[in-house]
Amino acid sequence: MGSAASRARRFASVLLGVSVLAACTSTPPPPLVTTGAQGGPTKVIDVNEVLVGVDRLARGFNPHALADQSVATTALATLILPSAFRPGPDGVPRPDPAVLNSAQVTKSEPFTVTYSLRKDASWSDGGPIAAEDFDYLWRQMTTQPGTVNPAGYRLISNVISRDSGKTVEVVFSKPYPGWRSLFRNLLPAHLLKDAFGGWNAVLDTSFPASGGRFSIRQLDLVRGEVALERNDRYWGTPATLGRIVLRRTDVPGLTGALRSGNDQLVVLTPDQAAMEQLNALGPVAKLTTVPRGSTVQLLLRPVSPVLADVRMRTALVSVIDRNALIAAGTGNGPAANQRADAQVYGPVQAGYAPTMPADSPAARPDHGRADALLTELGYRRDAAGKWAREGRPLGITIGAPTDREPYASLASLIRRQLADFGIDAKITNSGGDQLFGEMLPSTPPTATSTAPTSSASTPPTSVTGTPSVDAGVVDLAVVPQVVDSDPATVLASGFGCPAVPTDPPANPAGFCDRTLQPVIDSALTGAAPLAQVLPGIETTLWQQVVAVPLFQLADVLATGTEVTGVDPGPPFAGPFTTANTWKRNPPK
Repeated sequence: MGSAASRARRFASVLLGVSVLAACTSTPPPPLVTTGAQGGPTKVIDVNEVLVGVDRLARGFNPHALADQSVATTALATLILPSAFRPGPDGVPRPDPAVLNSAQVTKSEPFTVTYSLRKDASWSDGGPIAAEDFDYLWRQMTTQPGTVNPAGYRLISNVISRDSGKTVEVVFSKPYPGWRSLFRNLLPAHLLKDAFGGWNAVLDTSFPASGGRFSIRQLDLVRGEVALERNDRYWGTPATLGRIVLRRTDVPGLTGALRSGNDQLVVLTPDQAAMEQLNALGPVAKLTTVPRGSTVQLLLRPVSPVLADVRMRTALVSVIDRNALIAAGTGNGPAANQRADAQVYGPVQAGYAPTMPADSPAARPDHGRADALLTELGYRRDAAGKWAREGRPLGITIGAPTDREPYASLASLIRRQLADFGIDAKITNSGGDQLFGEMLPSTPPTATSTAPTSSASTPPTSVTGTPSVDAGVVDLAVVPQVVDSDPATVLASGFGCPAVPTDPPANPAGFCDRTLQPVIDSALTGAAPLAQVLPGIETTLWQQVVAVPLFQLADVLATGTEVTGVDPGPPFAGPFTTANTWKRNPPK
């Protein structure tokens, strides 16, 4: 046996080794225990963790799906998914140095962009972030219905992998000035390409791997909680925090958690009453309005046999009270100041200018005009005051993602407004996946994908007579339009025709005007400046009465005093873009 002195030296060496090892790891500091007035412990403060309160948290986290657009989707995609380009402080896309060494146009004919990816960029399961992820996203965006602004991806003719996938050549069929808007929020192709349930299910309840600074530790939709922790496999500068937790609760719960310090941040979509509760917090929290990259719009679908005639679309818009929809959808909260009076740009987007004509049927209800147009189309009021033609009532089917607000509530209000005027209407009981994946892309056999261009066009007939409320196609839809992209891409995605004339409609509106399409193409490919051609396009779109924009969504960021480094983020990107620099300080 060794002497007591030698045993002590060995023990000291072990302690020194443990200390050195601890100093070389990213182990978070121990929780801070605060003491009460009598000196006893009252609260454990983990300065390595920030708790974020949210008012909505539902399944569906695919940032490329219209059905999944939400605050939580944007937040999680920002924290977890890698992007070739991200918006800079001015909103202009800039290469993400964590993913790209470089990205540039390397050939003009055919138009080719070459991306050089960092060798160490990898998914949290060890798989490389590589060309197959670019290829997977391109193929999904061009084959799946209900994707976000796919027009740019439709111009891609090939994705070529070189250097073991770390060099990506993207070949386009036409020049595309907006190419920097592509390949944001890449997905792990090696895990998703054969995923059960397909595209609609790939990010339905979680993320299979992370390519960002954080990864999912737990996602519990029943409890309304998402726990993220620092991604130990992240190759770049690690986040300051070790853990971010999103917790869902109601407005009183959110304000109470801010006041008590249980939440350090809150992100919610408030109405007027909620704003009053937030303002009552006073110095407890700093309030910042954060516009989202989506507008709420009403689509009157020319692909529907009922609405193929522009006179019918005009009549319905003349019945609908747009101001009432905006008041109801915003709850007179911050979004009420973001009325959308243009077809392509959002109201807080650079370049926005109102384009809605003063005499537009969307400007104000005009029941007299609606009466005249319906009469011209052969409809008459029956004994019960219902509009009917050839003995069959005029029926309208309204589509909305009934699992998302404010779309479901707005659909109910439109139904009541139409019913008060004598028009039967029903709302499809469909979630966003079904609405965008099955109902809006469908084309009834008696419809045409080309909208009439004359207000004197002949009302279409059907083999079953006048279409009724059970016609089986969505006539009106209340849906989001994502404007956080290249404006020409938004235009072509929302109103462009399919490449093959016999193909189904290429947009949720079911709209196609072949006389307008060359102008849209010229803006998308840069053959003509968007600013030059957009005024004429906007005029035509308002005349066609296909889309009625309502307002841009807006959230409020409430920042408590314990957290620093929080910023609203670049336009439409959201506050979670700055999460890597968030720091929690102990309470004073």
